[in-house]
Amino acid sequence: MSVQPQSRLLTKQRFLPYFLTQALGAFNDNVYKNILLILIAFSAPGTLPLDSDLIINLAAGLFILPFFLFSASAGVLADKYDKAQIMRIVKFAEIIIMALAAIAFLTESYMMLLILLFLMGTQSAFFGPAKYALLPQHLKKEELVSGNALVETGTFLAILLGTLLAGVIANQQDAPLIAAISVVTFAVLGYATSRKIPEAKPSNPNIEFKWQPIKQTRHTLIIAKKDKTIFQCVLGISWFWFLGACYLTQFPNFAKIHLGGGAASVSFLLALFSIGIATGSLLCDRLSGHRIEPGIVPLGSFGITLFSAILFFASPDVVPVSNSFIEFIAQPELFHIFIALTLLGVSGGVFIVPLYAMMQSRAKEDERAQIIAANNIWNALFMVASAILSIVFLSVLEFSIPQFFLFLSITNFIVVIYLYVQVPDFFWRFLVWLVTHTMYRVKHKDLENIPRQGGALIVCNHVSYMDALLLAGAYPRPIRFLMDKDISSLPFISVFCKACKVIPVDPNDRRSVHRAFSQVTQYLEDGHIVCIFPEGQLTYDGEIGPFLRGIDIIIKRSSVPVIPVALQGLWGSLFSRKRGSALLKMPKRFWSKVTVVAGEPISPSDKIHSSELRERIVALRGNNQ
Repeated sequence: MSVQPQSRLLTKQRFLPYFLTQALGAFNDNVYKNILLILIAFSAPGTLPLDSDLIINLAAGLFILPFFLFSASAGVLADKYDKAQIMRIVKFAEIIIMALAAIAFLTESYMMLLILLFLMGTQSAFFGPAKYALLPQHLKKEELVSGNALVETGTFLAILLGTLLAGVIANQQDAPLIAAISVVTFAVLGYATSRKIPEAKPSNPNIEFKWQPIKQTRHTLIIAKKDKTIFQCVLGISWFWFLGACYLTQFPNFAKIHLGGGAASVSFLLALFSIGIATGSLLCDRLSGHRIEPGIVPLGSFGITLFSAILFFASPDVVPVSNSFIEFIAQPELFHIFIALTLLGVSGGVFIVPLYAMMQSRAKEDERAQIIAANNIWNALFMVASAILSIVFLSVLEFSIPQFFLFLSITNFIVVIYLYVQVPDFFWRFLVWLVTHTMYRVKHKDLENIPRQGGALIVCNHVSYMDALLLAGAYPRPIRFLMDKDISSLPFISVFCKACKVIPVDPNDRRSVHRAFSQVTQYLEDGHIVCIFPEGQLTYDGEIGPFLRGIDIIIKRSSVPVIPVALQGLWGSLFSRKRGSALLKMPKRFWSKVTVVAGEPISPSDKIHSSELRERIVALRGNNQ
């Protein structure tokens, strides 16, 4: 399977216009919203109908309220109609809203600007389901992680640049005029790029749409809960936005009270965090080999826990004095804060991208936009919860902001444990990923021969005790292994085997063999992938030994394709039997090259014999032991 760089997608007509439309939308949202908030905060006394603090909090609520009201309806529409067309309609609506906003800026009509902020939230609520549901239609499955990584990178950089530009505009003498011109210009550019997005045909054109927001919201939330993994992805994404809202809202006071910074220092902290998320998103794509890899998620979550705690421990006891922005960034006692904040963002990017990609790929095509709509509703709920938590923790309980960051670190660690309990595959795939990316340099060849859906029987040579882990990490679908009962019962290994639904077998017990074969057949009929090492033991000389006759029985019973797979480069590793028993010798090589090669699928109608199957695996392995 060829691996293309992420930047290749930015040269494709099926992705670039979409990417630019999304980035321009996020950019313009933040330009408009932050200019409005700054103008309100620094407005002259008597010019506002209400207290400025009340209006600022009201603005935050007005922008997020439409996600509760309209996300469900937007999801149904995105499944029923062409998603690209919906995006164009929404972007055209943005031009109208921004034209009215331009008038409101010029007349300094703050109440009108607040109403238009609600309408901006509304157009974002309708844009979201179409935006994320369109990706799986325009991208290949192996491009989905790269696409999501680029989208998250573009989104957070757009948020950063929009926020910074808003600050620059708001400080100009002709701020209302410049703001009016800017928001209309960016809205027009967003609509222009949306015109180039290729069509995305309706995924469920027969679905009935009725304007029943409350009823539709309940139905949409139920759809998202039907698949446990999808719902866990939704909760994980919502948790990310919960944490993000908690951190971002504290940056101004954190910089001022605890770091001795000014207005420019707040932008600097935001820049570090946003660049970190953008970097983490792209890094996640690299670490996962451009595949959907849930094993990366715990890595990001552990990073969030660690670097959030460092923000607490690295916060200076004595607030440094900085007379300028240059002095602020040059303060040596703040370097740990800057590094931790950047790596916190990196961890967030690593955490979020696989969840988005997995949610999109696992969702049924005719329900994908509705599931994304449900995700948006949950995101909004979690962000509201973050505001409530911040008020309680900082205002009612009167804890400090660094203590709040420590609390978030501890809470996130609890979420990691919850994630393991609810979806142990996430944790075990993390261990598999860790092993296969630290002890070995693993390459994959022709793994597209293994079907993406339905049952399949993988037959592989057996070289080392790491074979099952390497195969489990090589393919994104779960693989069920047939394993010797004595090995599967060992401490720690038994926990892994239980989580991965390993099929134990005692070769000396006929009832155990019969039970194991029946379980293999059942797994295959249920659409799972099962892997068997037909040699029945590790090789003693590096050569592929004779196959036990049980493989012929299993092949005869099954009605699924058989996939011959060969492991290359493992003979001589610490976990093989070269130079003595496995594990009981000094390792002579580290980070060795290992290749997993899949052969052409063998149709169930062929009923291949084990001797011929062995010859195919020998040919696949070649001379590379």
